[in-house]
Amino acid sequence: MKNFVLIKNYCLVFVIACLVSLSGCDEHGTRPPGEDHGHLKQTKTYSSDVVKRWLDAQTSMLYVQSGNPFGLNSARYMAYCGVALYESVVPGMPGYQTLYGQLTDMPAMPTSVPGYAYHWPTCANAALATMTRKLFSTTTPPAFYETVAAKVDNLEIELNDQYSAEVDETIFERSMEFGKEVANRIFEWSTKDKDNWPAGPYQLPPHVAGQWQPEMPGGPIGFPYWGYNRLMVLGSLDNTVSPEPPPYSSDPTSLYYAQMKEVYDVSQSLTPEQKLIAKYYEDANPGLPAGAHYISILKLALEQFNPALDKAAVTYAKTGISLFDATTGSFKAKFEYLRERPFSFIRTVIAPVADPANQWKPFIGTPPFPDFPSNHAVFSSNVAYSLASLYGNNTPLVNSTYEFRTFDFGDGPVSLGSRHYDSFDDMTQEIAISRLYGGIHYRYSCEEGIKQGKKIAQNIDSKLKFLK
Repeated sequence: MKNFVLIKNYCLVFVIACLVSLSGCDEHGTRPPGEDHGHLKQTKTYSSDVVKRWLDAQTSMLYVQSGNPFGLNSARYMAYCGVALYESVVPGMPGYQTLYGQLTDMPAMPTSVPGYAYHWPTCANAALATMTRKLFSTTTPPAFYETVAAKVDNLEIELNDQYSAEVDETIFERSMEFGKEVANRIFEWSTKDKDNWPAGPYQLPPHVAGQWQPEMPGGPIGFPYWGYNRLMVLGSLDNTVSPEPPPYSSDPTSLYYAQMKEVYDVSQSLTPEQKLIAKYYEDANPGLPAGAHYISILKLALEQFNPALDKAAVTYAKTGISLFDATTGSFKAKFEYLRERPFSFIRTVIAPVADPANQWKPFIGTPPFPDFPSNHAVFSSNVAYSLASLYGNNTPLVNSTYEFRTFDFGDGPVSLGSRHYDSFDDMTQEIAISRLYGGIHYRYSCEEGIKQGKKIAQNIDSKLKFLK
């Protein structure tokens, strides 16, 4: 009887061992080629080099010397590329989950095959190459796109050559196809977000004192319908817009007059440092579209903090999603309030002159849309909160976006250099006040814009769950 029990136990152990050995096998009972050891490395075991390389490429594509073929809403690139990147590598991130079911109208993602290995940098490369190729080609003039296409092709091939040498061909091909399929689904989703909708011209209501109007009669009206873009996260704009700005008044004792007078007074005695700050965040031509400056900041943050691929993917997705909704929220408020820019009040009330050639001019160019709130204040606080939630607020950051760019402040061309911050809050404060130094926003728009951008980021942080 004892021998029978022993034999029975041995048989049971043998059966269990067989089942374990077959757990990573295909339907024929053999392991996938190149995976004889059940090699299933997680996303966190890889560097984020692939992400940095693509962000570097995109930033260089967005930087233009004359004209801007991409428009201002660079947050779209950042959001959809970030989501595609994240979804292409999240199957290798135990404890994390897909964003399907959380982001508005987002389609279901392809699933990785259980027990089969994936090379996550290859997945990421395929996803980012596909997204960059598709997003940039839809907004670029044909001649310029030839340069963009070559840059995308070259980087994709360079990284694929590197990655294909690191893994078995079957794993490489499987990984590449997975990343492409993720990107194709994300891009198709992006085409239905109402960007640049509707196509018809926007009509300003009858003018009243304090209402925004183009700097030149009949001038352009920039992006009046961006406030209608589909939000990435439903409810992200709830309770985020600050109280209405001070009511219009030409009375020198009023708060409205004081806000505008500060802009004028500051413009009369700008220090060299204030001029440098204003110019650094002007993002004019040559330079980056205003929203694209935050793609550069994301790139620089990843280069300086050097996270693994998993955290880089979360950073990219979270920051892009948040900035996209912040862009929508900021333009929504702008065209709801329609508040005038400082040039309008200063030229007609504070410092009117008979000769238009001698009228007051801001230090930097005024964008062709209303004042309140300041876009840069909204965007910078929003991105800062997203980054701080992942890396801590009191984390030093160097913004070297324009270290290679020069500007003549009166004594010959000088480099714009780099901006050094002890914390993300420090960065936000400087970017926001740069618009007052530039003469294009009054203080209330800057201060309340900071609050709005942060509230949007907080709403998203409370609603969007990356962890299971």
